[in-house]
Amino acid sequence: MAEHTSSSITIEAAPADVMAVIADFARYPDWTGEVKEAEVLGTDERGRAEQVRLVMDAGAIKDDQTLGYTWTGDHEVSWTLVKSQMLRSLDGSYILKAAGTGTEVTYRLTVDVKIPMLGMIKRKAEKVIIDRALAGLKKRVEETV
Repeated sequence: MAEHTSSSITIEAAPADVMAVIADFARYPDWTGEVKEAEVLGTDERGRAEQVRLVMDAGAIKDDQTLGYTWTGDHEVSWTLVKSQMLRSLDGSYILKAAGTGTEVTYRLTVDVKIPMLGMIKRKAEKVIIDRALAGLKKRVEETV
C-alpha cells in the first residue's frame, strides 16, 4: 500500500457547514489557490459530484485532471484520479468529526507523479498541499458561517 500524508485542523463550524464548502466545487478557485477551474462532470442521486475536472496551477506544476468522488454519509468524501497529464495516481479524503462547537477535519493524500521524485520530497509536497488546503478550507468556512 502506498504511503499517505495526513493532517487535521479544527474549524469553528458544524460538520454540515464544512461539508457544504467542500462539496461546492464551483467555488474552489475562490479559496484553494491552486485550482484555477473546476467543472462538475457528473453527480449522484443526491446531487453530489461524482466526477470533477480541475485545472491546477501550483507554480512549477500545472495539470488538467479529472477526479472521481465517493461520498460516505455526510461526514466523509474521498477521491481518486480518473485522468491527468502530470499524475500517475492521486487518492485523498476529507473526514469530518464533530469536536466541541466545531469540526475536526482530517485530510489524507497520496500522490504519485509521472516524473521521478524521491519519496521524501513527494511527502513534503503532499504536506504543503494538505496544509494549504486545510488553511484555505478553514478560512472559507469560518468566513461564510
